[in-house]
Amino acid sequence: MIKVIVAGAAGRMGSRLVALIKDSTALTLAGAIEGKGHHALGEDAGETAGCGRAGIPITDDLPALLERGEVVIDFSTPEATLNHLRAVAQYRRAMVIGTTGLSALELEGLKSLTRQVPCVFSPNMSVGINLMYKVIGEMAKTLGDEYDIEVIEAHHRLKKDAPSGTALKIAEVLAKAVNRDLNQVGVYARKGLIGERKKQEIGIQTIRAGDIVGDHTILFGGMGERIEVTHRASSRDTFARGALRAARWIVKQQPGLYDMMDVLNLK
Repeated sequence: MIKVIVAGAAGRMGSRLVALIKDSTALTLAGAIEGKGHHALGEDAGETAGCGRAGIPITDDLPALLERGEVVIDFSTPEATLNHLRAVAQYRRAMVIGTTGLSALELEGLKSLTRQVPCVFSPNMSVGINLMYKVIGEMAKTLGDEYDIEVIEAHHRLKKDAPSGTALKIAEVLAKAVNRDLNQVGVYARKGLIGERKKQEIGIQTIRAGDIVGDHTILFGGMGERIEVTHRASSRDTFARGALRAARWIVKQQPGLYDMMDVLNLK
């Protein structure tokens, strides 16, 4: 049984991870953490997740848990994730990170720390999304410059970052496939008299509404036809199950930074 510590254990994703680990035959819950001052501190992680008593209290002291845990799964905030990763590096454990919204500086910190420990970092842990990354790259190469590329993403009203980390990853995959620099060709909003669409543009458009778990559509628009590839997540369990699959895989790897494409052997 692989011993897992869940960061952000009282959150939407953390709660689902706790519940799925509780039912797992390969993983066991070794710890659950939240930020200092969080209202759930001291509560049983299973009861907070709504899956029955787990016998694991939620704490804010990750180093105290790392003596008995093998891998940390983190869907929290960028600042908290980097702090957790520093502790993980000190104790030479493994980590799975699904946190989005990291700045360029925070990403550099993540890359530096993962030279010391094995870590899977992916903005989307869904098996379907990661398979889509591979497929759309091949499509973009084949369709070439004669097809306009647009990415449309939709999430729930509480999501804090925009565009989603998944949409940005999709745009990066597409830009690389057609030999473009996303920093130069990415268009994130359109309003007013903007003129004709530039041929090299890659549009990334954002929708926030209700309780949408996560929708991503890639549109290839040609003259006389268009092709759309869509992934819709109907449950957070899609991402949680992918993260647990990553946890089972990463504990056997050498130090370094990996993603779900590595976990799924899609590279």
